[in-house]
Amino acid sequence: MANMSINIKDNATQDILRYLQKAETASIEEIASTFFISPSSVRRKLNVLQEKGLVVRTHGGARLNRNEDLFPSFSFRSHQNSFEKKKIAMMSTEFIKDGDFIFLDGSTSAFFLAEYLTHFKNIKVMTNGIDTISILSKYNIEAYSTGGKISETNRSVLVGQNAINTVAHYHADIFLFSAQSMDREGNIYDCFEEENFVRLAMMKNASQKVFLCDDSKLNRSSVFRLCGIQDIDQIVSNTDIKAYFARKVD
Repeated sequence: MANMSINIKDNATQDILRYLQKAETASIEEIASTFFISPSSVRRKLNVLQEKGLVVRTHGGARLNRNEDLFPSFSFRSHQNSFEKKKIAMMSTEFIKDGDFIFLDGSTSAFFLAEYLTHFKNIKVMTNGIDTISILSKYNIEAYSTGGKISETNRSVLVGQNAINTVAHYHADIFLFSAQSMDREGNIYDCFEEENFVRLAMMKNASQKVFLCDDSKLNRSSVFRLCGIQDIDQIVSNTDIKAYFARKVD
């Protein structure tokens, strides 16, 4: 299970991470003066981010860990646009009803959604997300794991044929999922191929498919195509999706 001990309510740590995502590298003095905090506080927060693998400490400062660009960790992704993802998660609950059987993938968007399921009655949830199954257990929601092997490239999800076979034995009322990107043509992509195989099995066995898409995913593509918008029923986003597709590309 991914170590989730960073307090996402620590705004200063969040701000430093966002700053480094834009600047890529910065000195302790630069960060301290930007956010009006002491150099010693900056060092402590950089140490926490380094322990999570999000940044690399350098002499007198830090740089963003660019190894996350190819295979971003669950911890890294959970700190990207977390406010927007939580807003989207809350909005997506309008498609859920009491008594539903729900598929959730292993994305951070689905992880944030789990905490908003507590007010529904008699729901059941199946997921391949290790962190997600843990939080469902915490909230006493009836939950099922897909089983399978831990992904070598994303240690917070279960993948493989066993996971796919498990999903095939169930039918869900709704499948809520996310992915890395969506391009102008409505193609949805992810960088983790094995996760896409599990998502496709969930799509095949769900009555309704809902894509959770914060604006950082738009106008981008990745290595492995998952599906197109014609294959899903709803997109929940923090931006106007109709306007996104209506805008012409320069």
